[in-house]
Amino acid sequence: MSTVALAMGFGIWSLSRQLAPELTSVSASPEAAALAVLPEKSIAVLPLENLSEDKQNAFLADGVQDDIRTALAKVADLKVINRTSVNTYVAGTRRNLREIAQTLGVAFVLEGSVRQSGEKVSITAQLTDARSGARAWQESYERNLADIFAIQSDIVQRIISQLQATVSPKEKAAIDERPTKDLIAYGLYVRAKALIATISLNAQINEKLREAVDLLDQAIERDPSFFLAYCQLAVAHNYLYFFGLDHTPARLARADSTLQTVIRLRPDAGETHLARADFLYRCYLDYEKARAELAVAQRALPNNSEIFELTGYIDRRQGLWNESARSLQRALALDPRNFFILQQIALSYQEFRQFRAMAAALDRALVLIPRDLDTRVTRALVDLEWRADPRPLRESIRTILTENSATASDLAAQWFYLALCERDPSAVTQALAAIPDSGTAVDLNFPRSWCEGLAARSKGDVATAQAAFLAAHAELERTVKEQPGYAPALCVLGLIDAALGRKDEAIREGRRAIELLPITKDSIDGAELMKYMGVIYAWCGEKDFAIEQIAATLKIPSTLSYGNLKLHPNWDSLRGDPRFEKIVTDLAPKNPEK
Repeated sequence: MSTVALAMGFGIWSLSRQLAPELTSVSASPEAAALAVLPEKSIAVLPLENLSEDKQNAFLADGVQDDIRTALAKVADLKVINRTSVNTYVAGTRRNLREIAQTLGVAFVLEGSVRQSGEKVSITAQLTDARSGARAWQESYERNLADIFAIQSDIVQRIISQLQATVSPKEKAAIDERPTKDLIAYGLYVRAKALIATISLNAQINEKLREAVDLLDQAIERDPSFFLAYCQLAVAHNYLYFFGLDHTPARLARADSTLQTVIRLRPDAGETHLARADFLYRCYLDYEKARAELAVAQRALPNNSEIFELTGYIDRRQGLWNESARSLQRALALDPRNFFILQQIALSYQEFRQFRAMAAALDRALVLIPRDLDTRVTRALVDLEWRADPRPLRESIRTILTENSATASDLAAQWFYLALCERDPSAVTQALAAIPDSGTAVDLNFPRSWCEGLAARSKGDVATAQAAFLAAHAELERTVKEQPGYAPALCVLGLIDAALGRKDEAIREGRRAIELLPITKDSIDGAELMKYMGVIYAWCGEKDFAIEQIAATLKIPSTLSYGNLKLHPNWDSLRGDPRFEKIVTDLAPKNPEK
């Protein structure tokens, strides 16, 4: 093994030694589902219909449904489907309960409605045995709004009784806990939780998280002891830090401070251990301590799919791909219509360049959420990465923009990538105009000025490109200063220096980034840094190192692909070199028409 590969963090990794993810089919056929034996003590709590005249009170119906589901999920003797899956069955529409139950793998389904009128609230609840269609229990409640949590508790107890579930004293105490006495704070919390839950491949992740933080700050200002609000606030801070949207000591301090409040309020709660695990993973990449916290959390939250989901992500960061697949499958068993998990499974396949399987996973996600913009675009991107065929992505973007031109900023990063690959100056200009001021965040976070530099460079406008790259350099210097030790930002700074012709600085920064975050510490982001190190070498005229770096990156799970090498201008300085051309030829799909 070469000294370059070792220095770049290649270590003992080799794709030939890694088993591809054993990601089995995530959705049974209707025939197979119909034949499955449904667990007797299993339930899906479907969205409740909001009958309030003021539709802004919809949060109440959402909150009641989620609180009932969350309380039931704390009972180990029950199987309870998680919120993402049940929320795909919209309230107020005709629902085939038998089909829903078979799809979700449950015997019982809860439906109902919520109507708020001033300080009064009316709630109906119907528990149906979906196997026979028989109504197992139903009740109507007419109470003061202040009694909303007492109503929820009664519904939970009735369901537990009907399903004849065994409840331990500890579980009963957890079920009886009220989230807050302040209904305004409760509404803010429900809205924030919904925002955080809708994060997927979405380009608006930064805006959603910051809005959620603002809502939760308002909630805990009204109720400083609102435990669940602090739990969600901790998640939002962790995400902002982890995704590099605000990887600063200040954000880390806020995440830590919020977690300490969570621990102070309920030190032994399952949610507390889950919050600690999330913090340790996302803020410190401390995988083993995070695993220990998840093990404790699982005992208190036996039906929480997030525990298995987070375990799967930790497995993946450690390069334990088959273990990750099994963990994600366990998460899907509790949340079978969670299209975000399907997206993540697809991304695992992408790392192995198993594009046929990636496409199949995304197709299954689109069955669940056919109009999801991010999944549609990612599905179309498969053909570009796999076959170097940009046409499906071009057509997908055109179709989405025709449907709703306001979505341009949501798909700007992929649109810009496509335009560069197609060497289309007009499309480059259009896509650049759609990129928000915050820049793009697909694999690494790039400032908008970087994109402006690439656009000018693609058109041969050297002066404009230089000015844009200088602006990007100033911005990244500030970022690196504010976020010391953050490898992805240092890598981007290295790319900018390479674009500016500052060879020594670029190579030093790129190598330092990999030293800070080698693939042995993070198999996902570490591989991205290796890929971009190849770009740095190529732009600095170090062809031998660039080709060796490409070869090393292709020996590990990574997003470097045939389509990227074949089409993207990043590699233009290597074209014509027989070694590079052989790599591209060898990577080409053998049966591209299939």
